[in-house]
Amino acid sequence: MKFTCSINVKKPKQEVVKHFEDPEALKQSQKDFLRMEHLSGNQGETGAKSKLIYKKFDLIETIIHNKLPDEFYAKYEHKRMTNTMRSKFTALNDNETTLTTEIDYTEFKGFFIKLIAKLFPNMFKKQVDKWLLRFKSFCEKQ
Repeated sequence: MKFTCSINVKKPKQEVVKHFEDPEALKQSQKDFLRMEHLSGNQGETGAKSKLIYKKFDLIETIIHNKLPDEFYAKYEHKRMTNTMRSKFTALNDNETTLTTEIDYTEFKGFFIKLIAKLFPNMFKKQVDKWLLRFKSFCEKQ
């Protein structure tokens, strides 16, 4: 399952990217995010692994490539699913940036999550849209 979401943030590109790289921004934009733990590799570089810890689950992030301030591409693994996310940052002008995320769910593990993905695929996109709105709000308040 693949989809793309985007949002315009009324902040300069460098500022939006700075917040994107800051785990503290995740606490503001992703519900129940607690912290990030570096696991291996050079932090922020291709191949680096981190654990993203939420109240009810953990994700393992593996950086596929980091070409910030323009693009960040990573794989996220959970016991029930695997997806990749490519985040692109485009300056519209000196004070506005478009953040575009391309999500590709490559694997669902287990009957229930496969059923949810089949019956309610828009649920996944709505969650990313919600994250982007919260991220926009956080950035614009800074």
